[in-house]
Amino acid sequence: MQNNPPETEKVSPYQLDQNMKIENDGAGERLWYSPQEEPFQVSGFAWLNVEHKYRRLPAVPDVPIRPEVDALANCTSGGQIRFRTNSRSVSVRVRLTAGSGMYHMPPTGECGVDAYIGGPGQWLHAGTARFQAGQVEYESSIFDSGTSEARSFLLNMPLYQGVEEIWIGLEPGAEVWAPEAYDSSKKVIVYGTSITQGGCASRPGMSYTNILSRRLHLEFINLGFSGNGKGESELAVLAAQISEPACLVIDYEGNSGGTESYRQTLPRYIETYRKVHPEVPIILISRIRHGAESFKPEILEGRLARKKFQMDLIRELTEAGDQNLTFVDGSDWLGDDPGEATVDGVHPTDLGFKLMADGLEPVLRQVIDDRAAAAGRSKS
Repeated sequence: MQNNPPETEKVSPYQLDQNMKIENDGAGERLWYSPQEEPFQVSGFAWLNVEHKYRRLPAVPDVPIRPEVDALANCTSGGQIRFRTNSRSVSVRVRLTAGSGMYHMPPTGECGVDAYIGGPGQWLHAGTARFQAGQVEYESSIFDSGTSEARSFLLNMPLYQGVEEIWIGLEPGAEVWAPEAYDSSKKVIVYGTSITQGGCASRPGMSYTNILSRRLHLEFINLGFSGNGKGESELAVLAAQISEPACLVIDYEGNSGGTESYRQTLPRYIETYRKVHPEVPIILISRIRHGAESFKPEILEGRLARKKFQMDLIRELTEAGDQNLTFVDGSDWLGDDPGEATVDGVHPTDLGFKLMADGLEPVLRQVIDDRAAAAGRSKS
């Protein structure tokens, strides 16, 4: 990117309260900014501009949702902060709703923030926040360079914890500019399970939706709810409220409750979304293989039964006239030994998430490109 972006109005520092004084952390003083002030841009929260909360569903949804889903909506998975600055260093100050405590996921993924620099098509990991396990509030440097030049930054927010407040710390006198615009104002919406939410990535940038957002340079809305992606029609209603969808990805088979339950919820979920968005592309993913399938045949049999159901359903709906449905078999994404790409035989490691992103990326690109081309033809 250019070293000297065009002059724009500079953001003013966040007004700290008496308990939040500017400190010298060894890397120099910091001025603290709210990412909800321009020219910072926060993405991944569809209702942020209305409610100004880092939350993945409305604070008071207009349809009933289960308490478990309501609580998980406060987790900031998929939340991203983007900006450009010539500050030689970048820090974060974070106040969480609670500290870390998961046995199979690092605190850096559950409660941390990581940083990328470079810009669209060339993002490189640049740092991860450091803090003690269990801390509810922390301050950490996430990038430090000896040179002052304009850089694009992307910060990924915690995957499995809520964020009450977050501030960005820059050198006094540093300039801040708006980030590069997304390739489109349309959003990729992903509904699913703990795996969709990011369990068990070592840091936020390694969840598969965040990996894909860097590759496609589009806003992703993560609606993964750990253990609670059960396909309720109310969640389809809320997903349908998100404006300008590029596509909807459905990835909740792992929480479906079994084949018979899945047969009931999946058609209703799709039908509910279609009432609002009759032509938005929908991608249905069958779940990744579990490590235990090699010695528990009932797990394998259940997955294969649901896979056949998904394929049959997409075929039937397509034959009935819905030409914007795509089925993707995710069972091969982790290779011949899926346990080697998971933490516990179920939840992917960073390698597992990269393999998932590799498998889904070409499908997403094709579906989005085809839809854009169809929209262009309809206007001509």
